[in-house]
Amino acid sequence: MDAVAPKPFPESWTPNMVANLVFLTRGNEVLLIHKKTGLGAGKINGPGGKLEAGETALESAIREVEEELHITPKALEEMGVLHFDFVDGLKLHCTVFRGSGFKGTPTETREAKPEWFPIEHLPLDRMWADDRHWLPAMLEGKHFQAWFRFEGETMLTKDVRFSAG
Repeated sequence: MDAVAPKPFPESWTPNMVANLVFLTRGNEVLLIHKKTGLGAGKINGPGGKLEAGETALESAIREVEEELHITPKALEEMGVLHFDFVDGLKLHCTVFRGSGFKGTPTETREAKPEWFPIEHLPLDRMWADDRHWLPAMLEGKHFQAWFRFEGETMLTKDVRFSAG
């Protein structure tokens, strides 16, 4: 994964928010959330959130899933990194994890309502515009690096690069 950022991002691009997303699978299904609060409220996405001081991306991913769904994910694998540059100034670096095991029962919380979706019928029309460009391939096991520029919820540019592993 030695991808170089495309021209739309200046070489000095530095994130001002660092976060993660987690996608847990069960057979041919993926656990997604109806996001109720924060960035992307009203959309469907994977659980996740911002890193706290001193946390690694993996530690934060586990904590966020526990907080949002009351389950503990097991054996998460880092699959890629999303770089988002929003016209309003938000510069988000998001590490994406995939896993298949967890302890507990997915439970609705103040932040998220869990729902299993067939992988072949992802609700892409209710998700962020970038998801269609990387999520299906990531769920098939492809590692990636991706760069997106957004104005509000409108995707302006994209550059998605997949690698063998």
